[in-house]
Amino acid sequence: MKSLKLKTLAVATLLACTAGSAWADGIGASLLTQQHPFYIELADAMKAEAKAQNVPLEVAIANQDLSKQLADIEDMIVKGVNVLVISPVDSKGVLPAIKKAQDAGIKVITVDIPAEGIEVLSYVGTDNYKGGEKAGELMAKVLNDKGEVAIINYPTVQSVVARIDGFKKALAAHPEVKIVVEQTGITRAEALAAAQNMLQANPDIDGIFGFGDDAARAAAVAVKSANMQDKVKVIGFDGMKEARDAVDSDPVMVGVIRQFPDQMGKQAVDTAVAVMKGEKVPAQQPIEPGVYTGKE
Repeated sequence: MKSLKLKTLAVATLLACTAGSAWADGIGASLLTQQHPFYIELADAMKAEAKAQNVPLEVAIANQDLSKQLADIEDMIVKGVNVLVISPVDSKGVLPAIKKAQDAGIKVITVDIPAEGIEVLSYVGTDNYKGGEKAGELMAKVLNDKGEVAIINYPTVQSVVARIDGFKKALAAHPEVKIVVEQTGITRAEALAAAQNMLQANPDIDGIFGFGDDAARAAAVAVKSANMQDKVKVIGFDGMKEARDAVDSDPVMVGVIRQFPDQMGKQAVDTAVAVMKGEKVPAQQPIEPGVYTGKE
């Protein structure tokens, strides 16, 4: 009987070790959402590259809910992933989870959205500040260097903060283009309401910069609803197919700053694999954004 118990214990221990070892070289990813084509493309690229590299990858979707993201990261810490790839719901709010992962010996990489107030091993993402500058230059150009501009923002996400900062910096060189109002509009519905409010309160608006595709598309709807399509120009950021198609077909949408989530997802996984091999990786891995103003 004692021998049987010892054998049972040995098998249980072996199974536990085997279960743990399945994650010894695994990557855990906590992504912001799957409700946006950008993140669908990013996640697909991550999965494809993990398969190509023959590395286990578990992806959890936060649905823009910080509490869910913190719980998902906690779950991955318990599972013992080797590397965590995170696109934070809140650049500051995710800090406790990152610190807990680091304390557990897990390497952390951020993708698309950086964390604020804590160092991670590497950040892979669009050069959002430069993209914001490109948006500002485009806005000045389409307004012929004169007009009033509104911004739809998402201020808890550091990548968006960088976009808006770059946009404002570019417009500072065009003193007759003035930013007159700025409102938060995180979802498409919220962005629509923000755009409607801004246009009603500021009927002299000539241009709207939406922090993302959804915000810009919503702003374009608001512009047409207010019968201001001959006056107001909208510029977006992300550049997924839906937004590029809108630029091609909707005169209100004059341009979009284009990100490359497929490159971002692949680079995030490649970076995680390099980390697992003990290789050094760059702290910053910026990806140059493009400008889309019509059929290429």
